[in-house]
Amino acid sequence: MNILFATSEMNPLAATGGLGDVAGSLPAALRERGIDVRVIMPLYKKIKQTYRDSLRFIRWSMINLGWRTMYSGLFTMDVGGVPIYFIDNDFYFGHDDLYIDYSFDVERFAFFQRAVLEVMGEPMEFQPDLLHLNDWQTAMMPVLLESHYQKNGYHRDVHSLITVHNLKYQGIHGCEVVQDLLDLTDDYMTDDKVLLNGVPNFMKAGITYASRVTTVSPTYAREIMTDYYGEGLDGVLRDQGWKVQGILNGIDIGLYNPEKDPALPASYSKKAWVRGKGRCKAALQQEAGLPQKPKTPLISMVTRLAQQKGIDLLVRILDELLEEDVQFILLGSGDPNYERRIREIEARHPDRMRAYIMFDPLLARRIYAGSDIFLMPSLFEPCGLSQMIAMRYGTLPIVRQTGGLADTVQAYNRYDHTGNGFGFLNINAHELLFTTKDAVKLYNEEPVIWKKLVHQAMAGDYSWDRSAQSYEQLYRDILEETR
Repeated sequence: MNILFATSEMNPLAATGGLGDVAGSLPAALRERGIDVRVIMPLYKKIKQTYRDSLRFIRWSMINLGWRTMYSGLFTMDVGGVPIYFIDNDFYFGHDDLYIDYSFDVERFAFFQRAVLEVMGEPMEFQPDLLHLNDWQTAMMPVLLESHYQKNGYHRDVHSLITVHNLKYQGIHGCEVVQDLLDLTDDYMTDDKVLLNGVPNFMKAGITYASRVTTVSPTYAREIMTDYYGEGLDGVLRDQGWKVQGILNGIDIGLYNPEKDPALPASYSKKAWVRGKGRCKAALQQEAGLPQKPKTPLISMVTRLAQQKGIDLLVRILDELLEEDVQFILLGSGDPNYERRIREIEARHPDRMRAYIMFDPLLARRIYAGSDIFLMPSLFEPCGLSQMIAMRYGTLPIVRQTGGLADTVQAYNRYDHTGNGFGFLNINAHELLFTTKDAVKLYNEEPVIWKKLVHQAMAGDYSWDRSAQSYEQLYRDILEETR
């Protein structure tokens, strides 16, 4: 099988969130299974500057984009054994940020999708059997594949799969603009094809035209077919429900490995973690300028400061939580209003709280390793990686039971003492508070049970192997059905 994995971001090249983590890990895991997976993405400014000497030029061409005729360069290099192709155009991708302005982003990724389809086959010396698309930035490609190529006898045996990483972002613009950019005839501009409620919607088009649709967790696949989580696409997803499947993401267990992580002051394993994790906790308390109290539970968050992440719940209860004998460390940035409120709470509790309003991946790993409890009260979470990273480091997560959080965190059962974390169901600040207090009480009063839960958390399989196997089977199902 030849798979072309089209994405707008990829770790470690250029990424802003979970999509980049998936693109940086899943293709490599699939190649280990013998599948020829190659990635194609924009050649952003930061990639061009960082990897200038490694990039190999293949060709250039001109792409018609409405009234525009735009240069499109094709470059390649290998990253971790995975062949990566890049679409080059400084007007669209020569910026400091990956995403700029929503209206302009629609134009930029319209260009990207047309350029990808133009280089498939002979130009890139690779003919995919299947396009694995990701989110709205690539979601119009099945429509373009049919309208511009297959109807004219090209790429007739190429099929497509789209993965929804976050349904909230859909790629929406006016009919005239989208029809101009993509050169689509009027028969595609209908509500049973490209339009949703009379407006072009990239994500809706991808869901409708792709052979299969996956989400990044089984629970999220079910949730997005409901009105609350469906972001206006729940009806479309229910109609296409036969093709929707949830496949849980993994994490990079080589990077997030407390036995070998060079960012940690001490290493430890799931079989022997008490001493090493204790040293990590003491070092983190010292680094944060907090009192070094080994028996005081250290609670943490590593997050974007965004509404989706449940920050409203956090700021409502944090003062009350800090009246307990606990410590709290937060690492993250985002909404300036949330940043201000976090700073204000920190100022009221200087001996119990430290806030790092920034992002530092090495500090993040020290926080995962040095904490006892990790908060993740998301309003919705398609998959989530932080809870799996926390468990990998032996830090028990407290999550709202939604999306991938519900699929990965088994809430503590007080009757048989099973579980690998704690959970609460409703979007309710006091449920977060009471669940956290219950976890603190268990930590303080039942050390034997706590150690059992930590072992269960660290023993979990968070690798990409399971996901890669599921995707391989799905690829085969699509290609066998269409022969």
